[in-house]
Amino acid sequence: MSVAVDLSGRVALVTGGSRGLGREMVLGLAAAGADVVVASRDLASCEKTAAEVRETTGRRALPVSAHVGRWEGLDELVETVHAEFGRIDVLVNNAGMSPRYDTVADVSEVLFDKVLGVNLKGPFRLAALVGTRMAAGEGGSIINVSSTGAVRPRADIVPYAAAKAGLNAVTVGLAHAFGPSVRVNAIMCGTFLTDVSAAWDVEAFGRRAATFALGRGGEPSEVVGTALYLASDWSSFTTGSVITVDGGQP
Repeated sequence: MSVAVDLSGRVALVTGGSRGLGREMVLGLAAAGADVVVASRDLASCEKTAAEVRETTGRRALPVSAHVGRWEGLDELVETVHAEFGRIDVLVNNAGMSPRYDTVADVSEVLFDKVLGVNLKGPFRLAALVGTRMAAGEGGSIINVSSTGAVRPRADIVPYAAAKAGLNAVTVGLAHAFGPSVRVNAIMCGTFLTDVSAAWDVEAFGRRAATFALGRGGEPSEVVGTALYLASDWSSFTTGSVITVDGGQP
């Protein structure tokens, strides 16, 4: 048995795939041999990431503009991918958002619905569509990107935390809905130093990171190993699991 992850012949769809953790997972999946679909609201960014994939790995890469918070548009996304590749073997529900607010009383219904739409409703719908096709075909792997906020919610992320807690529940439920040929798991991410971290208070984060077992935030590339494990046959007996990748955050 080879110790390398081999995703040759497989097609992976990654939402929020043009930057941050999504971009790193796109590049990692392609490096392992998968053809990839880079989906996000920003088509130009998707095209840039897709071009990088083709240049560095030689794999096929399809950029697609899609808003996962819009239920009716997800059918079109799935149809577009199937028209191009004829299949989806790996779905990574990575797109997410957590807008700032001052107090919980300032959270409007519009903001609340938007956060749940992108972080919970959209991933559920896309997994339902893709998982149904996977189960009717050769199976596959669905990976939901959750957050430790689901189990350690803070005052400034209440709607986001609620959505991610829901996503954890959806992960387990869909594992039973689509098993045995489709595996559904989640990566519950801690604090990663993506592009949004540039706006953080460096000193405040340093004090918080000092409490982590590893004493630092994660580099975006450090999520790739878990994603490859869940996407590949190495995780053939892993489903309905929520795997924490957070550097040991208390």
